[in-house]
Amino acid sequence: MRFFIFLACLLVPFSAQAACEGRDLRSDLSPEAQADLQQALADFPYPEGNHWIATKGDTVLHLIGTLHTNDPRMDAVTERLEPTLSQADAFYFEVTQDEMTAFEQELAKDLSPVLITSGPTLIELMPEEDWAALSSGLAERGIPSWMAAKMRPWFLSMMLGVPPCMTENPEASYGMDARLTDMAEAHDIPQYSLEQIDDLMAMFDQHPIEKQVQSLIRMASAFESSEDQLATMVNAYLEEKHAEIIQFARLQGLETSGLSQEVFDEEWSSFEQQLLVGRNNNWMQHILAIQDQTVVIAVGAGHLGDDHGLLNQLEQAGYTLKRAAF
Repeated sequence: MRFFIFLACLLVPFSAQAACEGRDLRSDLSPEAQADLQQALADFPYPEGNHWIATKGDTVLHLIGTLHTNDPRMDAVTERLEPTLSQADAFYFEVTQDEMTAFEQELAKDLSPVLITSGPTLIELMPEEDWAALSSGLAERGIPSWMAAKMRPWFLSMMLGVPPCMTENPEASYGMDARLTDMAEAHDIPQYSLEQIDDLMAMFDQHPIEKQVQSLIRMASAFESSEDQLATMVNAYLEEKHAEIIQFARLQGLETSGLSQEVFDEEWSSFEQQLLVGRNNNWMQHILAIQDQTVVIAVGAGHLGDDHGLLNQLEQAGYTLKRAAF
Protein backbone atom coordinates (compact mmCIF):
# COMPACT_ATOMS: atom_id res chain seq x y z
CA MET A 1 0.00 0.00 0.00
CA ARG A 2 1.16 3.49 -0.89
CA PHE A 3 0.40 4.89 2.55
CA PHE A 4 3.04 2.67 4.17
CA ILE A 5 5.65 4.25 1.91
CA PHE A 6 4.20 7.65 2.81
CA LEU A 7 4.46 6.92 6.51
CA ALA A 8 8.04 5.75 6.14
CA CYS A 9 8.88 8.99 4.33
CA LEU A 10 7.00 10.98 6.98
CA LEU A 11 9.37 9.62 9.63
CA VAL A 12 12.61 9.86 7.62
CA PRO A 13 14.11 12.98 5.96
CA PHE A 14 14.29 12.88 2.16
CA SER A 15 17.58 12.51 0.32
CA ALA A 16 17.26 13.59 -3.29
CA GLN A 17 20.28 11.50 -4.32
CA ALA A 18 18.99 8.22 -2.91
CA ALA A 19 18.06 5.41 -5.28
CA CYS A 20 17.32 1.71 -5.03
CA GLU A 21 19.87 -0.37 -6.88
CA GLY A 22 19.43 -4.11 -6.67
CA ARG A 23 19.72 -7.22 -8.78
CA ASP A 24 17.19 -9.87 -9.72
CA LEU A 25 17.50 -12.77 -7.27
CA ARG A 26 15.73 -15.25 -9.53
CA SER A 27 18.98 -15.87 -11.37
CA ASP A 28 20.44 -17.22 -8.13
CA LEU A 29 17.86 -19.98 -7.74
CA SER A 30 19.26 -23.47 -7.57
CA PRO A 31 17.72 -26.11 -9.86
CA GLU A 32 15.90 -27.49 -6.81
CA ALA A 33 14.51 -24.08 -5.84
CA GLN A 34 13.49 -23.39 -9.45
CA ALA A 35 11.64 -26.71 -9.50
CA ASP A 36 9.87 -25.81 -6.24
CA LEU A 37 8.84 -22.46 -7.74
CA GLN A 38 7.46 -24.03 -10.90
CA GLN A 39 5.61 -26.63 -8.84
CA ALA A 40 3.98 -23.87 -6.80
CA LEU A 41 2.82 -22.24 -10.05
CA ALA A 42 1.61 -25.44 -11.71
CA ASP A 43 -2.05 -25.26 -10.64
CA PHE A 44 -2.23 -21.49 -10.12
CA PRO A 45 -5.27 -19.96 -11.92
CA TYR A 46 -4.36 -16.93 -14.04
CA PRO A 47 -0.66 -16.72 -13.04
CA GLU A 48 0.35 -14.08 -15.61
CA GLY A 49 -0.89 -10.94 -17.33
CA ASN A 50 -1.27 -7.40 -15.99
CA HIS A 51 -4.12 -6.46 -18.33
CA TRP A 52 -7.23 -8.60 -18.66
CA ILE A 53 -10.59 -7.72 -20.18
CA ALA A 54 -13.65 -9.26 -18.53
CA THR A 55 -16.89 -9.03 -20.52
CA LYS A 56 -20.47 -9.88 -19.63
CA GLY A 57 -23.23 -8.43 -21.81
CA ASP A 58 -22.63 -4.68 -22.09
CA THR A 59 -20.29 -4.62 -19.09
CA VAL A 60 -16.57 -4.43 -19.91
CA LEU A 61 -13.96 -4.47 -17.15
CA HIS A 62 -10.31 -3.68 -17.86
CA LEU A 63 -8.43 -5.24 -14.96
CA ILE A 64 -4.97 -3.70 -14.59
CA GLY A 65 -2.51 -5.22 -12.15
CA THR A 66 -0.53 -2.41 -10.56
CA LEU A 67 2.62 -2.02 -8.52
CA HIS A 68 2.60 0.69 -5.87
CA THR A 69 6.31 1.52 -6.20
CA ASN A 70 7.96 3.54 -8.92
CA ASP A 71 10.00 2.37 -11.89
CA PRO A 72 10.69 4.56 -14.95
CA ARG A 73 9.86 1.65 -17.27
CA MET A 74 6.22 2.14 -16.28
CA ASP A 75 6.10 5.30 -18.41
CA ALA A 76 6.13 3.24 -21.62
CA VAL A 77 3.42 0.93 -20.24
CA THR A 78 1.22 3.91 -19.45
CA GLU A 79 1.65 5.28 -22.96
CA ARG A 80 0.60 1.95 -24.46
CA LEU A 81 -2.48 1.68 -22.24
CA GLU A 82 -3.74 5.26 -22.55
CA PRO A 83 -5.49 5.05 -25.96
CA THR A 84 -7.68 2.21 -24.64
CA LEU A 85 -8.16 3.11 -20.99
CA SER A 86 -8.87 6.77 -21.67
CA GLN A 87 -12.19 5.68 -23.23
CA ALA A 88 -13.45 4.19 -19.94
CA ASP A 89 -16.51 5.48 -18.09
CA ALA A 90 -14.85 5.17 -14.67
CA PHE A 91 -11.68 4.09 -12.87
CA TYR A 92 -11.80 2.00 -9.69
CA PHE A 93 -8.76 1.89 -7.40
CA GLU A 94 -8.11 0.19 -4.09
CA VAL A 95 -8.30 3.69 -2.64
CA THR A 96 -8.42 6.84 -4.76
CA GLN A 97 -5.64 9.40 -4.68
CA ASP A 98 -7.98 12.05 -3.20
CA GLU A 99 -8.98 9.79 -0.30
CA MET A 100 -5.37 8.78 0.26
CA THR A 101 -4.23 12.40 0.30
CA ALA A 102 -6.89 13.31 2.85
CA PHE A 103 -5.80 10.38 5.03
CA GLU A 104 -2.14 11.36 4.73
CA GLN A 105 -2.89 14.94 5.76
CA GLU A 106 -4.72 13.76 8.86
CA LEU A 107 -2.06 11.24 9.75
CA ALA A 108 0.68 13.84 9.41
CA LYS A 109 -1.09 15.71 12.21
CA ASP A 110 -1.93 12.67 14.33
CA LEU A 111 -0.12 9.32 14.20
CA SER A 112 -2.37 7.70 16.80
CA PRO A 113 -4.05 5.32 14.29
CA VAL A 114 -0.73 3.45 14.00
CA LEU A 115 0.36 3.84 17.63
CA ILE A 116 -0.26 1.79 20.77
CA THR A 117 -2.25 4.34 22.74
CA SER A 118 -2.73 2.31 25.94
CA GLY A 119 -1.19 -0.66 27.68
CA PRO A 120 2.37 -1.99 27.44
CA THR A 121 4.74 -0.97 24.66
CA LEU A 122 6.55 -3.41 22.38
CA ILE A 123 9.62 -3.29 24.63
CA GLU A 124 7.48 -4.87 27.34
CA LEU A 125 5.73 -7.29 24.98
CA MET A 126 8.77 -8.75 23.19
CA PRO A 127 11.80 -10.74 24.35
CA GLU A 128 14.87 -8.54 24.63
CA GLU A 129 16.78 -10.22 21.79
CA ASP A 130 13.82 -9.94 19.40
CA TRP A 131 13.34 -6.29 20.25
CA ALA A 132 17.04 -5.62 19.61
CA ALA A 133 16.87 -7.26 16.16
CA LEU A 134 13.68 -5.39 15.27
CA SER A 135 15.11 -2.07 16.44
CA SER A 136 18.18 -2.57 14.27
CA GLY A 137 16.10 -3.09 11.13
CA LEU A 138 13.96 -0.05 11.87
CA ALA A 139 16.99 2.11 12.66
CA GLU A 140 18.17 1.47 9.08
CA ARG A 141 14.94 3.16 8.04
CA GLY A 142 15.52 6.14 10.33
CA ILE A 143 12.97 5.11 12.95
CA PRO A 144 14.33 5.39 16.50
CA SER A 145 13.59 2.61 18.96
CA TRP A 146 11.67 4.87 21.35
CA MET A 147 9.22 5.67 18.56
CA ALA A 148 9.01 2.10 17.25
CA ALA A 149 8.18 0.83 20.74
CA LYS A 150 4.86 2.68 20.56
CA MET A 151 3.88 1.50 17.07
CA ARG A 152 1.38 -1.22 16.31
CA PRO A 153 3.01 -4.52 15.33
CA TRP A 154 1.18 -4.87 12.00
CA PHE A 155 2.45 -1.44 11.00
CA LEU A 156 6.04 -2.32 11.85
CA SER A 157 5.72 -5.48 9.76
CA MET A 158 4.78 -3.31 6.79
CA MET A 159 7.57 -0.84 7.51
CA LEU A 160 10.14 -3.64 7.46
CA GLY A 161 8.87 -4.50 3.99
CA VAL A 162 9.95 -1.07 2.70
CA PRO A 163 13.68 -0.99 1.80
CA PRO A 164 15.58 1.94 3.35
CA CYS A 165 16.34 3.32 -0.11
CA MET A 166 12.61 3.85 -0.72
CA THR A 167 12.13 5.89 2.44
CA GLU A 168 14.71 8.33 1.07
CA ASN A 169 13.09 8.75 -2.35
CA PRO A 170 10.22 11.26 -2.66
CA GLU A 171 9.15 9.60 -5.93
CA ALA A 172 9.06 6.08 -4.47
CA SER A 173 5.26 5.83 -4.40
CA TYR A 174 4.72 7.02 -7.98
CA GLY A 175 3.82 3.55 -9.18
CA MET A 176 1.41 2.29 -11.81
CA ASP A 177 -1.66 3.17 -9.76
CA ALA A 178 -0.44 6.77 -9.41
CA ARG A 179 0.19 6.95 -13.17
CA LEU A 180 -3.32 5.65 -13.87
CA THR A 181 -4.71 8.23 -11.47
CA ASP A 182 -3.02 10.94 -13.52
CA MET A 183 -4.49 9.39 -16.67
CA ALA A 184 -8.02 9.45 -15.26
CA GLU A 185 -7.62 13.05 -14.16
CA ALA A 186 -6.21 14.10 -17.54
CA HIS A 187 -9.29 12.69 -19.28
CA ASP A 188 -11.77 13.84 -16.61
CA ILE A 189 -12.88 10.26 -15.84
CA PRO A 190 -14.62 9.66 -12.47
CA GLN A 191 -12.65 7.69 -9.87
CA TYR A 192 -13.98 5.43 -7.11
CA SER A 193 -12.51 3.43 -4.23
CA LEU A 194 -13.06 -0.29 -3.71
CA GLU A 195 -12.37 0.00 0.03
CA GLN A 196 -12.14 2.59 2.77
CA ILE A 197 -8.88 3.25 4.61
CA ASP A 198 -10.60 3.04 8.01
CA ASP A 199 -11.85 -0.45 7.14
CA LEU A 200 -8.37 -1.46 6.01
CA MET A 201 -6.80 -0.21 9.23
CA ALA A 202 -9.43 -2.03 11.28
CA MET A 203 -8.69 -5.23 9.37
CA PHE A 204 -4.99 -4.99 10.18
CA ASP A 205 -5.78 -4.40 13.84
CA GLN A 206 -8.45 -7.08 14.29
CA HIS A 207 -6.17 -9.52 16.13
CA PRO A 208 -5.14 -8.99 19.77
CA ILE A 209 -1.87 -7.15 20.08
CA GLU A 210 -0.22 -10.21 21.64
CA LYS A 211 -0.95 -12.22 18.50
CA GLN A 212 0.30 -9.37 16.33
CA VAL A 213 3.56 -9.32 18.30
CA GLN A 214 3.96 -13.08 17.90
CA SER A 215 3.51 -12.81 14.13
CA LEU A 216 5.91 -9.86 13.97
CA ILE A 217 8.61 -11.85 15.78
CA ARG A 218 8.10 -14.90 13.58
CA MET A 219 7.99 -13.13 10.24
CA ALA A 220 10.05 -9.94 10.57
CA SER A 221 13.13 -11.43 8.93
CA ALA A 222 11.09 -13.15 6.22
CA PHE A 223 9.39 -9.95 5.07
CA GLU A 224 12.33 -7.59 5.37
CA SER A 225 12.90 -6.37 1.82
CA SER A 226 16.37 -5.75 0.54
CA GLU A 227 17.07 -3.76 -2.60
CA ASP A 228 17.64 -7.06 -4.39
CA GLN A 229 14.19 -8.30 -3.39
CA LEU A 230 12.68 -5.04 -4.60
CA ALA A 231 14.46 -5.34 -7.96
CA THR A 232 13.23 -8.93 -8.27
CA MET A 233 9.65 -7.89 -7.60
CA VAL A 234 9.70 -5.00 -10.08
CA ASN A 235 11.27 -7.09 -12.84
CA ALA A 236 8.76 -9.90 -12.38
CA TYR A 237 5.93 -7.36 -12.38
CA LEU A 238 7.05 -5.82 -15.68
CA GLU A 239 7.30 -9.35 -17.10
CA GLU A 240 3.64 -9.68 -16.00
CA LYS A 241 4.44 -12.67 -13.77
CA HIS A 242 2.39 -11.67 -10.74
CA ALA A 243 1.98 -15.22 -9.40
CA GLU A 244 5.74 -15.73 -9.58
CA ILE A 245 6.22 -12.62 -7.42
CA ILE A 246 4.08 -14.09 -4.65
CA GLN A 247 5.40 -17.63 -4.82
CA PHE A 248 9.02 -16.47 -4.97
CA ALA A 249 8.39 -14.32 -1.88
CA ARG A 250 6.83 -17.31 -0.11
CA LEU A 251 9.79 -19.59 -0.85
CA GLN A 252 12.32 -16.90 0.08
CA GLY A 253 10.36 -16.14 3.23
CA LEU A 254 10.43 -19.74 4.36
CA GLU A 255 14.18 -19.91 3.77
CA THR A 256 15.02 -16.70 5.64
CA SER A 257 12.52 -17.00 8.49
CA GLY A 258 14.10 -20.02 10.14
CA LEU A 259 10.61 -21.32 10.90
CA SER A 260 9.40 -24.86 10.41
CA GLN A 261 7.29 -25.51 7.33
CA GLU A 262 4.19 -25.93 9.52
CA VAL A 263 4.63 -22.69 11.46
CA PHE A 264 5.57 -20.70 8.36
CA ASP A 265 2.57 -22.02 6.42
CA GLU A 266 0.29 -20.95 9.28
CA GLU A 267 1.71 -17.42 9.28
CA TRP A 268 1.69 -17.18 5.48
CA SER A 269 -1.93 -18.34 5.34
CA SER A 270 -2.90 -15.65 7.84
CA PHE A 271 -1.02 -13.02 5.82
CA GLU A 272 -2.69 -14.18 2.59
CA GLN A 273 -6.15 -14.30 4.15
CA GLN A 274 -5.80 -10.79 5.50
CA LEU A 275 -4.15 -8.97 2.61
CA LEU A 276 -5.57 -10.87 -0.36
CA VAL A 277 -8.50 -13.21 0.19
CA GLY A 278 -10.66 -11.06 2.44
CA ARG A 279 -10.05 -7.89 0.50
CA ASN A 280 -10.71 -9.57 -2.86
CA ASN A 281 -14.03 -10.88 -1.61
CA ASN A 282 -15.01 -7.43 -0.38
CA TRP A 283 -13.98 -5.80 -3.66
CA MET A 284 -16.00 -8.29 -5.69
CA GLN A 285 -19.20 -6.99 -4.13
CA HIS A 286 -18.47 -3.58 -5.66
CA ILE A 287 -17.15 -4.96 -8.96
CA LEU A 288 -20.17 -7.19 -9.60
CA ALA A 289 -22.46 -4.20 -9.02
CA ILE A 290 -20.97 -2.44 -12.08
CA GLN A 291 -23.43 -2.79 -14.95
CA ASP A 292 -23.48 -1.66 -18.60
CA GLN A 293 -20.28 0.36 -18.39
CA THR A 294 -16.68 0.14 -19.53
CA VAL A 295 -14.49 0.62 -16.48
CA VAL A 296 -10.91 0.19 -15.31
CA ILE A 297 -10.23 -1.86 -12.18
CA ALA A 298 -6.68 -0.96 -11.09
CA VAL A 299 -5.45 -3.01 -8.12
CA GLY A 300 -2.21 -4.58 -6.97
CA ALA A 301 -1.16 -7.30 -9.39
CA GLY A 302 -1.11 -9.86 -6.59
CA HIS A 303 -4.90 -9.63 -6.40
CA LEU A 304 -5.45 -10.96 -9.93
CA GLY A 305 -4.45 -14.63 -9.81
CA ASP A 306 -5.11 -17.76 -7.71
CA ASP A 307 -8.43 -19.34 -6.71
CA HIS A 308 -9.38 -16.30 -4.65
CA GLY A 309 -8.14 -13.85 -7.31
CA LEU A 310 -10.38 -11.36 -9.05
CA LEU A 311 -9.95 -13.04 -12.44
CA ASN A 312 -11.04 -16.48 -11.24
CA GLN A 313 -13.96 -14.99 -9.32
CA LEU A 314 -15.10 -13.07 -12.40
CA GLU A 315 -14.93 -16.23 -14.49
CA GLN A 316 -17.06 -18.02 -11.92
CA ALA A 317 -19.52 -15.11 -12.07
CA GLY A 318 -20.04 -15.67 -15.79
CA TYR A 319 -17.61 -13.18 -17.30
CA THR A 320 -15.58 -13.99 -20.41
CA LEU A 321 -11.91 -13.18 -19.86
CA LYS A 322 -9.28 -12.28 -22.43
CA ARG A 323 -5.69 -11.24 -21.84
CA ALA A 324 -4.83 -7.89 -23.41
CA ALA A 325 -1.70 -5.90 -24.22
CA PHE A 326 0.11 -4.23 -21.33
